[in-house]
Amino acid sequence: MGLRAGSHGANTWSCPGGHMEAGEIPEITAKREVFEETGLVVDQLCPCGFTYDHFEEIDTDYLTLFYSCECEHGTPVIMEKEKCLEWRWVYPDALPQPLFKPVASLMAQGGL
Repeated sequence: MGLRAGSHGANTWSCPGGHMEAGEIPEITAKREVFEETGLVVDQLCPCGFTYDHFEEIDTDYLTLFYSCECEHGTPVIMEKEKCLEWRWVYPDALPQPLFKPVASLMAQGGL
């Protein structure tokens, strides 16, 4: 998980993620965003939930799609220093706090 910086949800913990590009399918977005943010290459993506959250501080609603994936090896690297302060591997039953709103919503649904 990454400690967010510089935008809504700053100082909360989240999974790698981002916006879809025009014509992109969600699985490709997920792979691209993980690589762009961490330098890790993932595969075997499987949908594992979604959330719909309103962010009061920017008055915007977000639909967030979550995927599980496999990563053969590697250590996540902070590729976008303006967006992330730290990456760390975590266990689902020991998540760092506070969680980014969509991750907290997913956990409230029994996700991960």
